[in-house]
Amino acid sequence: MKSLACLLLLLIPVAASADDGARLFTPCRACHSLDPADRGLPGPNLSGLIGRKVGGDAAFDYSPVLRKANTDGLRWDAGKLDRFLADPAEMFPGLWMSLRGVEDAADRAALVRFVSDPASR
Repeated sequence: MKSLACLLLLLIPVAASADDGARLFTPCRACHSLDPADRGLPGPNLSGLIGRKVGGDAAFDYSPVLRKANTDGLRWDAGKLDRFLADPAEMFPGLWMSLRGVEDAADRAALVRFVSDPASR
């Protein structure tokens, strides 16, 4: 009975930690920063992303699909960011960013927390 209980515990997904978010964001740092002072990177600054209009970093030249999303008034929230991280090209066909997507839901959740909550960093 104990071995069955242990086996069932292994099947329960483990919540990703703040450290997981930082680790998962590491490849993103090649193009993006969460420090509002960092500019001139290949991708837009992601500081204050949640609540901001899509394509809302005035210092960045976005792809046409993101400029249209901005004009349409689309704003980032945790759900949109999760959907985007799952499949960026599906959400925004014609996106200039080359990201395949993050398949694992727990990894996406850790990234969303990390990007959206400065206290988690």
